[in-house]
Amino acid sequence: MSDGPVLRVEALRKAFGGLVAVNELSFEVGRGEIIGLLGPNGSGKSTAMNLISGALPSDSGRVIFKGRQINGMAAHRIARLGVARTFQLVRVLESMTCLENVEVGFAFRPGGLSGNAARAESVALLGRVGLARRENMAAGELTYIDAKRLELARAMALAPELLLLDEWLAGLNPTELQQGIALIKQLRDAGLTVILVEHVMDAVHSLCDRCVVMNAGIKIAEGSTARVLSDPHVVKAYLGDDDSDDDGVAGRGGARA
Repeated sequence: MSDGPVLRVEALRKAFGGLVAVNELSFEVGRGEIIGLLGPNGSGKSTAMNLISGALPSDSGRVIFKGRQINGMAAHRIARLGVARTFQLVRVLESMTCLENVEVGFAFRPGGLSGNAARAESVALLGRVGLARRENMAAGELTYIDAKRLELARAMALAPELLLLDEWLAGLNPTELQQGIALIKQLRDAGLTVILVEHVMDAVHSLCDRCVVMNAGIKIAEGSTARVLSDPHVVKAYLGDDDSDDDGVAGRGGARA
């Protein structure tokens, strides 16, 4: 097992016409870490996730996964190497059952999995994310929250080493949020590395070892969660000048920033 970072992002850039959505972004993620990728809406976080996963091509820079450059590869090839993700806008195959949705993921797992083995593991994954006994329900009949659970189960079917979660905890009620936090911790404890795009600060404090903060496509802070969330530049990016003397992003009387 390599002692180097699982993921290294180097001077990554992506522009859409005159808008530079990601501008010279660099950071590293160590094995078994949960890293928060934070920033106000429109800061470039989801674009960065799309560049890492191959959903979008980069203009320049490099994405190195386990010592191998992956930007420029097709998304399905990156998935086979061990990078899985969920999306900010949930994407499930609505006409298929929950079981079938998860089984689709096995097609992209290295070595593949099919038949009874795939079915048994799919059922286990559905139970793990809170969808026990719903394997025969059509995905289109799920609530929004349960559709997010299904998307996570399908991502886990790839047996990834790096999991990209794009606002997976958004919209959960307090009980569901604690269940979601516990589940992500279990995944980390099982050896998974996670990059978490999130606005729910309770989750960020509970889960993230370190945070990278973006604003207008540029990295403005990186470091331990507590230090980054009290950084005046981060507070200003989230709250504006009038609130920049606050005690931090999490100090605004609510769990969401």
